[in-house]
Amino acid sequence: MDQALVLITLGVLFLGGLAADHVGRVTRLPRVTLLLLLGLLLGQSGFGLLPDQSADWFEPISVVALTMVAFLLGADLTQENLARHGRAIFSISIMIVLGTTLIVWAGLTALGLDPALALLLGAIATATAPAAIADVIHQSGIRNGFTETISGIVAIDDVWGLIVFSLCLAVAHPSDGWSGPLMDAGHHIGGALLLGVLIGAPAAYLSGRLKPGEPLQTEAFGIVFLTAGLAVWMDVSFLIAGMTAGALIANLARHHDYAFNEIERIEQPFMLLFFLLAGASLELHALLSLGWIAASYIGLRILARLLSGEIGARLGRVPKIETHLYGPALLPQAGVAVGMALVAAETLKGWGETIMTLTIAATVVFEIIGPPLTLAAIRYRDHATPPGKP
Repeated sequence: MDQALVLITLGVLFLGGLAADHVGRVTRLPRVTLLLLLGLLLGQSGFGLLPDQSADWFEPISVVALTMVAFLLGADLTQENLARHGRAIFSISIMIVLGTTLIVWAGLTALGLDPALALLLGAIATATAPAAIADVIHQSGIRNGFTETISGIVAIDDVWGLIVFSLCLAVAHPSDGWSGPLMDAGHHIGGALLLGVLIGAPAAYLSGRLKPGEPLQTEAFGIVFLTAGLAVWMDVSFLIAGMTAGALIANLARHHDYAFNEIERIEQPFMLLFFLLAGASLELHALLSLGWIAASYIGLRILARLLSGEIGARLGRVPKIETHLYGPALLPQAGVAVGMALVAAETLKGWGETIMTLTIAATVVFEIIGPPLTLAAIRYRDHATPPGKP
C-alpha cells in the first residue's frame, strides 16, 4: 500500500504541476508561484492531502534540483559573459548583500530588537532563491543582457551572503571567538570550490566524447548526482560546488556546442516536485506568530533590495532603463536562507525559535510575491529594448 501511495502521490503531483504550468502560460503568471500555491493548498497549511512521508522527499529532491540549477547558473559565468557584464554582476551582488545586511540590521535595531539578533537576521536576509529566479527566466523565454546579468548575480551572491553570515555569526556569538564560524565558512565554501574543480575540470574534457560534441543524458545525470552526493557527504555547499563545476565546463569544454542541453532537459521534473514540496512545507501560521517583527523584517528587506540594487546598478554602469529593476528582480528567497537560519538557531539556541519562525514566515511571502516581480522586471526590460539591441 505504501508503494501504491507513493506512486499515486507522484502521479498527482506531476499532473498538478502540468496544470499549473498550463495556467501559467494562459495567465502569464510565474509557474513558480503557481506551483508553490498549489503545494501550499495540498500541504498541512492547506487541505493536508499529501501523505506524511512526502515530507521526507523534500530534502533529497531539493538537493538534486538545486544542484542542477547551480550547474546552469555556473554556465552563465563564461569569460564572454563576465567580459560583458562582470562589472555589473560584481557591483550589484556585493551591494545587495552589504546593503541588505546593514539596512535590515539598522531597521530592526531601531525598532527595539536585540542588535545581535537583528544583525543575524540582516545576514540571513541576503540570501536569494536561485531556483525560483532561474525558472522565471526560463519561463519568460527572454535572453538579453539583463537576464544574463541577473543569472550571474544569483550565481555568486549567495557566496558573498555566506561569508557575511559567518562574520555576523561570529560577532553575535563571540564566546566561541571568530575561529569557529570562519572555519565553518572556509570549509563550506572552500570545500565546495575544490569539489567543483575536481568534478568540473575532468568533466569538461571527458563529457561529450562518446557521441562527439553532444553530452549524453546519462552523463548529465551522473555528473549532477555525483556532485550533489559528494557535497552532502563532505558537508559543503552543493550550490557552490555545482556552480563551480558548471562554470569550468562552460569555459573549458571547447568540443561542446553547449554542454548543458541535457541538464535543461532533465531538470523540469525535479524542479516541479521541488516547488510543489516547498509549497507544501510552508507554514502559514508562522507568518502570524511574530506580528510586527515579521512585517518589519519583510518591509526592511524589500526596502534594502530596492535601494542597494539601485546603488549597485549605478556603480555597475548598467543601462539607465535597468537601474530600478534589479532590486525587484532579486526579491525571491528560499532554501539558502533557511539553511542559514538552521545554523544560527543551533548556535544561538535562545533565539532559535524566533530565527526559524521569522525566516520561514518571510520565505512564504517572498516566494509568492517575488517571482511575479522578477518576471515583471524581465518583461518590462524586454519591452523597453529597441529592436535589434540586446
